[in-house]
Amino acid sequence: MIASAPLIALALLIFSAVCAFWIWMLVECLTKESDTGNAKVTWLLVILFAQIIGAVIYYFARRPQRYAELGR
Repeated sequence: MIASAPLIALALLIFSAVCAFWIWMLVECLTKESDTGNAKVTWLLVILFAQIIGAVIYYFARRPQRYAELGR
């Protein structure tokens, strides 16, 4: 069965959005996370190895906590 063009376009759009979100969380962790302790390295490894799941965990678990602590 051949997939229709709109279905392929939708899949490509979703894939692009997921990749953009993953890169956004990776860059945010690298640039905004404090250098004290091992938090930056730990979160970087979580995002790299767990990929989209790691990025979602970082977004919902660490990002709000960092904003409350550091204001950035």
